[in-house]
Amino acid sequence: MENINNVTEFILLGLSQNKTIKSLCFLLFLFCYIAIWMGNLLIIISITCSQLIGQPMYFFLNYLAFSDLCYTSTVRPKLLTDLLEERTRISYVSCMAQLFSMHVFGGVEIFILTIMAYDRYVAICKPLRYTVIMNRRRCYVLVFACCTGAFLHSFMQCLLTINLPFCGPNEIDHYFCNVYPLLKLACTDTYSVGILVVANSGMMGLVNFVVLMLSYFLILYTVRVYPAKSHSKALSTCSSHISVVVILFVPVLYVYIRPAVTFPEDKVFALFFTIIAPMFNPLIYTLRNLEMKNAMRKVFKQSNTIYIIVMKLSIVL
Repeated sequence: MENINNVTEFILLGLSQNKTIKSLCFLLFLFCYIAIWMGNLLIIISITCSQLIGQPMYFFLNYLAFSDLCYTSTVRPKLLTDLLEERTRISYVSCMAQLFSMHVFGGVEIFILTIMAYDRYVAICKPLRYTVIMNRRRCYVLVFACCTGAFLHSFMQCLLTINLPFCGPNEIDHYFCNVYPLLKLACTDTYSVGILVVANSGMMGLVNFVVLMLSYFLILYTVRVYPAKSHSKALSTCSSHISVVVILFVPVLYVYIRPAVTFPEDKVFALFFTIIAPMFNPLIYTLRNLEMKNAMRKVFKQSNTIYIIVMKLSIVL
């Protein structure tokens, strides 16, 4: 079939057409976006300007914070401006660019979370070989592998979508350019493309989730014979990581592991992996981490106001 594309722009229907709800969502999401930037910049500055950068776990956390900033910035600014407008449009080129960049940085985040789980597994299950296995060269190789894997994943996702013909309706029932709503608009049979999308996104998420859970299972199995103090420290570290994994992966798997169909609640689940998970990452990884709080104390000791706010948040949490 000839690839005919008469669509030059798409209309995003967003989360709601109610002006009051849109105004409330704008304020809420603006607060979340500011919190994400402040939290992740705090992580990046604290790790980069302290000795923590020499530890593999914080080395990866630094990249996770950076990918969080990039990931949320592919969707959030457009969402905020759309909430203030009556009719929201996005050009075809911008839509494809948003789709590509979102899956690149989302893929990097997923892969880095998996690498961080592997790092904890080596640290707890093979402590005598930890410095040898997780040397700096290997850390750089793992980060490069994460970026490469995410790029290939996103490239395939975008390639499958960009070859589809769009010649009819152009209303996307979502607040960003997601794959399944775009498949619904294509004026051709998308069954085979949908299977490839599930194999690409769904299986990537599922495989990483299984690896993550297996890593934590092995960690918990290993620490069962540790002394109580070491046991509680390992459990505390793992519980923080597992919290991030659950918040991110459960909605991702719900949206992408099933056949290529869209449901109204997909937009709500998408909020978890585009807004809520990136906002909670800094809180979970810093405010409950003694080493991070000590690093922040040293880095921001000249700014008492910032430090007092961070410490009060840590007490509340």
